[in-house]
Amino acid sequence: MELRAGALRALLETNPATKAAAVFALAQTCRDGGARVDIDAVIDEPPSIPGRPAKPELVPPLQVGRRSMGTPEGRAMLVHALAHIEFNAVNLALDALWRFPGMPQQYYLDWLRVADEEALHFTMLSGHLGTLGYAYGDFPGHDSLWEMVAKTSGDVLARMALVPRTLEARGLDAIPPLRAKIAQAGDLAAALILDRLLVDEVGHVEIGNRWYLHLCLQRGLEPIATYDELTVQYKAPVLKGPFNIEGRRQAGFSEAELQRYR
Repeated sequence: MELRAGALRALLETNPATKAAAVFALAQTCRDGGARVDIDAVIDEPPSIPGRPAKPELVPPLQVGRRSMGTPEGRAMLVHALAHIEFNAVNLALDALWRFPGMPQQYYLDWLRVADEEALHFTMLSGHLGTLGYAYGDFPGHDSLWEMVAKTSGDVLARMALVPRTLEARGLDAIPPLRAKIAQAGDLAAALILDRLLVDEVGHVEIGNRWYLHLCLQRGLEPIATYDELTVQYKAPVLKGPFNIEGRRQAGFSEAELQRYR
């Protein structure tokens, strides 16, 4: 099996459970030595990227609705929102894997690892949602994460800068207080899932940071100034605190960058 082509097939799958299963199978095939990586292949982009189900309905972020944890429905809405983020994260990892030729082989293996872990996160959250009496698609969701994936489809440097180390890094800041609130509301099972998410997301952001720095070095660019330029060029969201400084440090942000978040 050629890894990048397999990632594209999984990306085009519309059924979330089938997509997750395809990612798990692809990762296992790679671990078993049954996958090769054609780093130089230029693959034409097919229509209908990404594959996703008819529901959830996609709405502007402010129309997603309130997520009060004081009611079972409010907690279900929160878990659904997290599952939706993780479903999109599966798609973004698969897109990073198939889209960009000419990167070192480790780049593709790293993004397969991300896809595999994000698929597990989605499976855990959608399973927990089922215990609350709901299913993925029962509430609306927004498309902000994929919108930035689409905007950065022409440049792997911009993708690494603005998706893993910007949008996904926001999860490092958001998960700890969210975990505290959902545990206080009595949903310890969801809190334990968030513990797993935080550990894995540190690794995912580290992958984005590492390949961003690799590309900056390769192109002779200063990382911080280049990042600032890319945020303006692509109209990236302005980051707001509080920030998880230690989580960001573990994920590979430099001390010079961390000083900007204090």
